[in-house]
Amino acid sequence: MTTTPNTHRFFICGSALRGQPDHANLQAATFIKAAKTQPNYRMHAVGDDWHPAVYAVESGGVAIPGEVYELTQAQYDHLLASEPPHLYAGKVTLEDGEEITAMLYPQEVVEQYNWPDISHFGGWAAYKQYKSQAQSARC
Repeated sequence: MTTTPNTHRFFICGSALRGQPDHANLQAATFIKAAKTQPNYRMHAVGDDWHPAVYAVESGGVAIPGEVYELTQAQYDHLLASEPPHLYAGKVTLEDGEEITAMLYPQEVVEQYNWPDISHFGGWAAYKQYKSQAQSARC
């Protein structure tokens, strides 16, 4: 896919998704489409469910659902500057074969802290909804 000059296509799969608390970090970037990665990734919940950690695996991966946005250079710079420690911009492959930038997390840091694998929930938004419902049921 081509982008217009001075823009970046970006795959969002965590707390900046529509309806999530950090969506404003996209600063009104242009929504392009809902998408999924190829099934080559794992997702973990960092800390106290602060944000997801996504990394590529050679086997045992899942498709991660998310959204594709087109960001201006200023929006892209703001998004990267607002990300928590250890997250870095890297490439993922979408189910249609498109290589696109996304925020990734070092697998070794996930393993160091033994953060829970939430890949089976079907994405960050589904995981957060499950946690919210579980908490409501306890009240």
